[in-house]
Amino acid sequence: MRKIISSLTDGRGFDIGLVALPLGFLLLMSGLPLLYNVLMSFQEVDMFSLGSFFRPFVGFKNYVTLFSQRETWPIFANTAIFVAASIAGQFVIGFGLALFFWTNFPGASWLRGLFLVSWIMPGLVVGAVWNWILSGDFGVFNYFLRETGIISSNIFWRSDPQYSLWAVIIANIWLGTSFNMILLSVGLSGIPKDLYEAAELDGANVWQRFWTITLPMMRSTIGAVISLGLIFTLQQFDLFAAITSGGPNNSSNVAQYWAWDLSFRQYDFARGATISVIMIIFVMLASIVYVRSTRQEIRG
Repeated sequence: MRKIISSLTDGRGFDIGLVALPLGFLLLMSGLPLLYNVLMSFQEVDMFSLGSFFRPFVGFKNYVTLFSQRETWPIFANTAIFVAASIAGQFVIGFGLALFFWTNFPGASWLRGLFLVSWIMPGLVVGAVWNWILSGDFGVFNYFLRETGIISSNIFWRSDPQYSLWAVIIANIWLGTSFNMILLSVGLSGIPKDLYEAAELDGANVWQRFWTITLPMMRSTIGAVISLGLIFTLQQFDLFAAITSGGPNNSSNVAQYWAWDLSFRQYDFARGATISVIMIIFVMLASIVYVRSTRQEIRG
């Protein structure tokens, strides 16, 4: 007993205790539900057997059934478009804003802080706001497009199958741009000014300095931003629930919303768990990229 008490007070044991407590909480609250979800994807689950741990084992039947459905591949295609377009839009606009505020003009600090409003707002609130903005009858977005001559008549963003997915993409880009801007601003602040001064003395113009200094020095930060963006985008649920509800006719449905719909509306918990397991694989791949990017950044 004395050895245990001394180990907690000698520094090393205390550090282990600090790590063990949150790790145990994480395994209990996240690890066990994750394993339970994986197990459920290999079982036959319905409303009546949901409360039981031991259910009929069906192997890969749920996966075969899922990929044989007619709507599976269009929904996965929507997911890929949503993820790619959201990450690209958030990164390009966020990087542009980061470079803009990097000039450090008067008032840049408080103006940069205003952009964080979009990130701290709940997803359902953002969805409600963009519901009004994207309204086909009185939406501000249609008014802006008409006044600039881009469109001649109103677009019903939420109810038109051609535009419903892009309505959520636009809202998600707005939601995540400030997060990209902050992370990329941190990466830009870590680049030594001496490199730019030396390149300018050598006659390099703005674009040459950007391609030969900024991008190579930001490689690890860019990898971390893209991998985090992939994780957050695959978790995005609130905007779909608030704007389109996956409709019309699954035109804006994506994997994460479909998994919820199957589980809690159609009570097909096995297929919902199957979709979640597939998404977990992609999230784990993105997590590996993120860990490798941050590890390289620390070593560099």
